[in-house]
Amino acid sequence: MQKDKLSKHYPRNLPSWKKLTKNYRSNKKVKSIKSLFTTDRNRSKKLSIEVGDLFLDYSKNFIDTDTVDLFSQLASEANLSDAIERMFSGSHVNTTEDKSALHVALRSKISDKIALNQDGVSQIWPTLDAMERFVSDLHEGKIRGSTNKKITNILNIGIGGSELGSSMTVNALRSYWKGNLNYYSVSNGDQSEINCVLKKIKLDETLFLICSKSFNTIETKNNATIAKEALEVNFGKRAINKHFLGVSSSREGMTDFGIHKDKQFYISDWVGGRFSITSAMGLPLACMIGMDNFYRFLDGARLMDMHFKNASFDLNMPVILAMLSVYYTNFHNVQSQAIICYGDRLTHFTDFVRQLHMESLGKRTKIDGSPVNVNTGNVIWGGSGSDGQHSYFQLLHQGSYTIPIDFIVDAGVSDDQMDTYSLANCLAQSESLMAGMQEADPERSIDGDKPNNVILVNKLSPQSIGQLVALYEHKVFVQSIIYGINAFDQYGVELGKKIAQSLSKVISKSSRYTGKNPSTRALLSKIREYKKG
Repeated sequence: MQKDKLSKHYPRNLPSWKKLTKNYRSNKKVKSIKSLFTTDRNRSKKLSIEVGDLFLDYSKNFIDTDTVDLFSQLASEANLSDAIERMFSGSHVNTTEDKSALHVALRSKISDKIALNQDGVSQIWPTLDAMERFVSDLHEGKIRGSTNKKITNILNIGIGGSELGSSMTVNALRSYWKGNLNYYSVSNGDQSEINCVLKKIKLDETLFLICSKSFNTIETKNNATIAKEALEVNFGKRAINKHFLGVSSSREGMTDFGIHKDKQFYISDWVGGRFSITSAMGLPLACMIGMDNFYRFLDGARLMDMHFKNASFDLNMPVILAMLSVYYTNFHNVQSQAIICYGDRLTHFTDFVRQLHMESLGKRTKIDGSPVNVNTGNVIWGGSGSDGQHSYFQLLHQGSYTIPIDFIVDAGVSDDQMDTYSLANCLAQSESLMAGMQEADPERSIDGDKPNNVILVNKLSPQSIGQLVALYEHKVFVQSIIYGINAFDQYGVELGKKIAQSLSKVISKSSRYTGKNPSTRALLSKIREYKKG
């Protein structure tokens, strides 16, 4: 397996990195972000980008046009164009696992000729055809339960990338739901969640979608087994064929579980969990919004893909957002970024982006095996803007931390008073965080100069949500290239899983603890004490 060899001091040794250091020091001398607007009346126009249904205003940052030029230089010196081409062509950019990362192919058209010679790519369109047939039959009432009742519930059972993308998009697009279906999702390893949902629904009117790339994730298998046993107890083993579907890269896993081959939807091994929503992992979404809208969702992602691939770096929305993150994380030494969404339908978007960023960029080893010498991933947090204003916004305004923010808001809302107020709040918070307010009483003063971006969405729709998903996917990829790390593996999450498997046997008294950690030993002792009580 060929790996790129990077300089020991990469990326700090790149000329543009050194120039950005000087640019950062120069901008620190500027009195305020507000003053940058005074010296350049066209600043808002210069520092904004529109792509499809998204408009990005990044003018409220401690940067100037020279900074943007240096962003482009850094991208060029890091060979970003070559990296983009390698990803789109199907090269094994996932170096540690020796795999492609072809989520862009999932929403491509055959005429785009994206990695057509790579294993699994030719199956993308037949899989979409199979999804279309199934979803069409579902909405026409041809899909029936074991008692011949019409399906009224979709229960998605998964975790992580196999659940977050579906739940986020299903909620964001709930005004596009079809077929009078109810949507439920279960991910927690605590069986009380699945038991609570099973009590709410009629089992013989429910489709259980088991979404797991490996089909070996413990939480998902346990929850799926609980649902399966509940169905068998009430309606017999034959009911499984009528009610269970699987989405996975493991045909064997789905078959062993008892899912009929006609109810299996396959994804290629190169589909990363957190990049999988445009694959068959999007089946829960397709069931809820229909395949016509699912295709529009894919079209939106493809539009952003083509923009990312073809636009110059200074006008490239994912590149600019990525470079701002690199700039703040390393030059301003910030440790977190907030993703704040206005509008209830985007409630779960921060959760989706958090996994995308932190699982992809939480790395301290470069692709050549050497240690990184810059700050890579930071903490992503946030959520609903309306709720945040009444809780954590105090820290954003008057706290001692610098926390860059992406505000995302549906600008195509109705003229309803509450929708208008939500949009106004987004703009007001963005402005006040930057401008601040000086009072004689220092406790009432707000310094301002808190950097933030505003992303206006021209109506939440399948297309615009697809664009948002692809925007942040590519933002992550760009950052990984600048840092010289692999965005597509996640070995850090495996160690805890391995230890948990052995400890579960200890707790259930089927084996003894043989580890050497005094804290774990003491905690196990206390757990045994509680169990006796």
